[in-house]
Amino acid sequence: MIPNPGQHRYDEAVIHHVEFVQWIPVPLEQVFLFFANPGNLPKISPPQSRAQLIHVRIVPPPGISRESATVSSREPLAGVGSEIVTSFRLTPFLPIRRRWTAQITEFQWNHHFADVQKSGPFKYFHHRHEFSAENRGGQTGAAIRDVIEYQVGFGALGEIADKFLVRRQLADMFSYRQKAVEKLLVTKRSGVQFLSPD
Repeated sequence: MIPNPGQHRYDEAVIHHVEFVQWIPVPLEQVFLFFANPGNLPKISPPQSRAQLIHVRIVPPPGISRESATVSSREPLAGVGSEIVTSFRLTPFLPIRRRWTAQITEFQWNHHFADVQKSGPFKYFHHRHEFSAENRGGQTGAAIRDVIEYQVGFGALGEIADKFLVRRQLADMFSYRQKAVEKLLVTKRSGVQFLSPD
């Protein structure tokens, strides 16, 4: 994990920037397909969040028919316009759940996709998932880069919450996610199905 915190101003509001980077010895195409399937999100979410997938509206990515993107024998793939609704616990100590609706706004095969929060806990949240083939030590693999821009909201109180809570929660979440991804893809490579554009 390589967090890269920063911030800049947009319309007089502070937008925070953070990045997390991971490399795994798994082919790029396999890694991309895993992340493009919204059904895998709960599998890589920290257990204390008790993340649940509530609803997914699939818009197929380029080159994939609607039937190929959603039929049960293949993994569903979320292209531009897809909406994913999840539910999670705000804190592990309280049984209060919050819904998060994200919409896919960008999709380029085996390179990146991006989602933006339509409704949820942040005033603004944009997450760009970037992928690239990368060899390390003579081994073929893929680099995964998560680039996040977010605004907490609530003015000065939100900035205090970011400094003492939000940024740490994001770092913890991606630390868990990276371990889960490595476990799911590196140790169980045969369990991921390949699907290429028609």
